Amino acid sequence: MKTAICPGSFDPITNGHMDIIRRASHIFDKVIVVVMVNYNKPNSYFTADERVDLIRRSISEIENAEVDTYVGLLAEYAKQKNACAIVKGLRAVSDFEYEFQQALTNKKLNPELETVFMTTNAENMFLSSSIVKQVAEFGGDIAEFVPREVYEDIITRINERRRIGK
Repeated sequence: MKTAICPGSFDPITNGHMDIIRRASHIFDKVIVVVMVNYNKPNSYFTADERVDLIRRSISEIENAEVDTYVGLLAEYAKQKNACAIVKGLRAVSDFEYEFQQALTNKKLNPELETVFMTTNAENMFLSSSIVKQVAEFGGDIAEFVPREVYEDIITRINERRRIGK
């Protein structure tokens, strides 16, 4: 069985993430969507457990996908799960430099692990969790940007944060 990992912070999950997860599920026997701690993003809107719940509800119809959370090295997590690949979505050339550096590091730490880069669909090239949060904070409609299963949860959280001034 070929297992792939789709890692990210997913704060929150977007339709861009969903596109990559769906496409990976057609290539691999099993896809593990793993919520990783990103130390470059210390001010999360959702806890790791909340993000796992949002993802679980969003991917419920993808039979060979599951969700997990992990704190530590992705290469080590991949060993624990017997994964052969990491799947990363690329929106633009600017994403590639960072992701390429990560791929080389993971390969050094786990020589059996491959990184597969998927370009996002053109309709999602601009989309990121940061953009979703920014648009929602200013009252814009994010319905086309996030899975319908979690839309209300995201709006509720952003409205809570606006009310308390975060």
